[in-house]
Amino acid sequence: MTQPAPIRRPRELRIALDLAARGVPALPLRRGKRPFANCPACSGSACGDRPHMKAAGPCQCPAPCHAWAAATPDQAVLTSPAWSRAWRDAVAVAYHPGGAGLTVVDLDDAAAVEWARASLPPTRTVRTTRGEHWIYCRSMQSANRVRPGVDIKSRMSYARWLGPGIGTMTELPTAVRALVEGEETTPRPAVVSSISTRLTVDRASATGCRHTENFVLTGLLRGVERIQARTTSGAGSQAYGVASFLAAQHADCPGPCGLTTLAERIVDAAVSVGVPESYARRAVIRGLNSGTGRAA
Repeated sequence: MTQPAPIRRPRELRIALDLAARGVPALPLRRGKRPFANCPACSGSACGDRPHMKAAGPCQCPAPCHAWAAATPDQAVLTSPAWSRAWRDAVAVAYHPGGAGLTVVDLDDAAAVEWARASLPPTRTVRTTRGEHWIYCRSMQSANRVRPGVDIKSRMSYARWLGPGIGTMTELPTAVRALVEGEETTPRPAVVSSISTRLTVDRASATGCRHTENFVLTGLLRGVERIQARTTSGAGSQAYGVASFLAAQHADCPGPCGLTTLAERIVDAAVSVGVPESYARRAVIRGLNSGTGRAA
């Protein structure tokens, strides 16, 4: 008896079906790493959009329309005739992180990767063409350009599938949420004070620090300059990153290291560019706790 020939499916479809089997919503990408265009009935949101989009509507189009909103873990949809042409022309696969309960911190260059390593807890990491994807459990609001070279991809967004990555996935940290949440955004155009030119460090309480005063002051000055450069947005998250980085430098000190003094200077820098003091102080405390330095 002749056995039926196995169905030959495009490589991208096979990847999507594997993702779907794990509950990850997938969709095809065309050249340029972009989703396929909407069909004529859905073009320009003429259909009213899909029910789960920001502009919720009644659209039940069977085609892969509406980019991230078309991503699905339903294998019957992925293999349906309405999707077949898209898979034939697909050059890559994307997935909807928010639909899988995930958040992707998209680090677009070496500087962004360096920032993440200094500021964020380790998690599963996927290499990209220019940087890395850091993947955390739980979803959140998506946003582009939350800081130089950093995008947040979760709800209402898609990320290119580049493999499972390496490392253990961890819980979404407060530091990532702070990059997007409204409270983090500097609330008003700020007049920057000259704090960076009058910094001093009281070393009397740093009797267990193994670093020289010049080393500590240089690191603090660079951190303050980075915070004060964020005059329109992002100063709160930058303060968190600076506090975390500076605390980590003291991991091997017997302590105390005078971190309380450093924290006050970081808070002052954030406040000088318009961050509310209460938020700046919380961000800095979280940053110190996330580092491996000892509390002063």
